[in-house]
Amino acid sequence: MTFLRRFAIRHCSLSRGFGALSPASLGAPGSVTLHRLGVEKLPCRGRPFTGHNDTHTSWLHTETPESVEVDLKRLDGEDTGIAEVLMCRQKAKNALGRVFVSQMRELVSSLHHDTAVRVVVFRSLVQGVFCAGADLKERAEMNHSDSDLFVHGLRSLMTEIALLPMPTVAAVDGFALGGGLELALACDLRTAANSAQMGLIETTRGLLPGAGGSQRLPRAVGFALAKELIFTGRRVDGQRAVDMGLVNRATEQNSDGDAAYREALSLAREILPQAPIAVRMAKEAMNRGMEVDITSGMAIERMCYARVIPTRDRQEGMAAFIEKRPPRYTGE
Repeated sequence: MTFLRRFAIRHCSLSRGFGALSPASLGAPGSVTLHRLGVEKLPCRGRPFTGHNDTHTSWLHTETPESVEVDLKRLDGEDTGIAEVLMCRQKAKNALGRVFVSQMRELVSSLHHDTAVRVVVFRSLVQGVFCAGADLKERAEMNHSDSDLFVHGLRSLMTEIALLPMPTVAAVDGFALGGGLELALACDLRTAANSAQMGLIETTRGLLPGAGGSQRLPRAVGFALAKELIFTGRRVDGQRAVDMGLVNRATEQNSDGDAAYREALSLAREILPQAPIAVRMAKEAMNRGMEVDITSGMAIERMCYARVIPTRDRQEGMAAFIEKRPPRYTGE
C-alpha cells in the first residue's frame, strides 16, 4: 500500500501539471517556439540534416559550434511536437565524456516538463556512429573514486532518459557500443540500420555494464539471451537485433547514412497524432507495471486510466469516432 500511495501522490502532481496544457503549449500552428536563434546552420559540425523539415530548427544551446556536443532540434509544421536530441561530438564519436554527459543531462532535464514535446528522437550527427560508449581517455585519468562517481552519474542520466514522460526513439545508424547501447536501451523504442553494430562489450574491457545495461537488456531480449550477450561481449547487427527484440525496426542503410533516423522519424509521426496525455499515461502504466506484481500493476493501470477519463481529448476521441472524422487532440 505504501508503494501505491506514493504512486497516487505522484500522479496528483502530474495531473496538476497536465491541467495547464493548451493547444499553444503543445505546439499548435502559430505557437511560439523557444530558443530560436534565427539561423539555418547546424550547431554541430556534422553531416547535414536530411528530410523536409531541415530548415525548421530551434536550438537549446547558444554556445559556439565547437563547444556543443549535444543539442536539441524542434520540428514544426506538420511535425510540431517532435523534438530531436542531436549528438555531435565529432572527434570522439559521441563518447560519453564529462561535457557530453553534462550537456545531455541539461537537455533531458529541460524536456521533463516540456508539454509541447510529444515524441523525442535521439540521433547522431556523426557519420557511422550512434554512440561509441565510454570515453576511455577521460576514464583512464580518473582514480577509483572518481570513476565510481562518474559511472553513478551516467547511470542516473540513463534513468532520467527512461523517465521522460513522452515516448522516446533511438535511431541507431552506426555503432552503439557499451554505454552507447545503454543509452539506446534507456529509450522506449529503437530503430537501426542493418549495418549498425550494437553490443554491451564491457566484459571485453574488464568491466560490466554500469549504466543500466545489465538491467534493461534482459527486459528487452529476455534473461538467457541477455546473459549470453553480456558474458561474451558479442556485437549484433541491425537485422539480428530486430530478430531478438533489441530494436523495433531495422532497415537497409541509405546513401546519406541516416536510414535508422528516417525510420525513427516515421515511427514518431505515427505516435504524434495520438492523444498526448493518453500516450504519456500508457507509458507510465507500462513502465511502472513492469516493476511490480500483476495485481499492483492492475491498480497502476486503473489510476492512469482514471487520469484520462476527464480529459477533453477523450471526449474529442469519442466525438470523432461518432462523426467519422480524424480526431483533433489538444492535450487537454
